[in-house]
Amino acid sequence: MTLKYITFSISICFISWIVGMIVNAALRKTEFYGKLSNFSLVKSRKLNKFIGLGAFKWIVKNTFFKFFNPKLQLQSKATTKELIELRQEMTIAEISHFIGFLFVMIFAIIKVIRAEYLFSLWIILVNILMNLYPSLLQQENKGRIDRFLKILSKKQTKRIA
Repeated sequence: MTLKYITFSISICFISWIVGMIVNAALRKTEFYGKLSNFSLVKSRKLNKFIGLGAFKWIVKNTFFKFFNPKLQLQSKATTKELIELRQEMTIAEISHFIGFLFVMIFAIIKVIRAEYLFSLWIILVNILMNLYPSLLQQENKGRIDRFLKILSKKQTKRIA
């Protein structure tokens, strides 16, 4: 029975990635998307560390997961333009995963309503690993890029003045 729960959970999360990309593509054409692109669910670096985001980041960087979205990698020293483009790609990935997370949570809620608590627990655990953590990782990385771009902007302002 547990294998069925895990298999379903993984399958629905893969499907949620497609749903997330489709909904995200539609949202990008709205004013609301600008607000979403600067939204941060977890602002604290300490909280990110506490929930194990560092370990998750290591797994993504050092396993086959690094091949899932090659647009989210820099090969060398990046220009300001490349950093801005990378941030945009991260925003797309982040919002797609978050939409996917919400989509899968509907299935978890349905399982709770049907009193299938173990099934719901598996759905939630897999969903956290496959959608929430990737979204949080993109938010953290966007914050790092934003801080770096701010430093670059200050340096360029000093050169001009």
